[in-house]
Amino acid sequence: MIRSAARVGLMDEPHEARLLLLLLAAEKKSERPVDGLTKLAKLDFLLRYPNCLERALKAAEKDPSRAHVQPYERANIETSMIRFRYGPWDHRYRRWIALLSARRLVGATVEGRTVRLHLTPMGRSLAASLATQEAFQDLAVRSRVVTQAFGDLTGSRLKNFIYEVFPELTNMRWGEEIVL
Repeated sequence: MIRSAARVGLMDEPHEARLLLLLLAAEKKSERPVDGLTKLAKLDFLLRYPNCLERALKAAEKDPSRAHVQPYERANIETSMIRFRYGPWDHRYRRWIALLSARRLVGATVEGRTVRLHLTPMGRSLAASLATQEAFQDLAVRSRVVTQAFGDLTGSRLKNFIYEVFPELTNMRWGEEIVL
């Protein structure tokens, strides 16, 4: 069972599905694209670490129960991230965005040094379909909680907020797996 779970963590598809749900939720909050991979990574961090979402909601003076953290999620992270230059990161983001873009599910444009990400009509349709499937419903709900609470923050403000709420991240070495 542990090997099966490890294999799922290495597969691209579950991560791509999660990013589609996160982009769908962000789109419902604001019609603007998500500005930057760094911002996407910070929003994804809060999605992947539900116990951290709960803590972030509390720090933002929002109802932490909206994170709906299940008992099994308190001591187990499905797929961990690493601490990198600007906070939580997964070195596979560029791969996942490239795969989603190649399938015409996500559009990516570059303005200056910022990659702006948005769903294409086909990506929106697939994400909406995923959100209705039982296996993805909790993730879809939590994606909306993340984007409603933190989606309006700029990438830099979100990074600073995460460092304020999770100061233990600043003491970690680059590349170290985040275990919170």
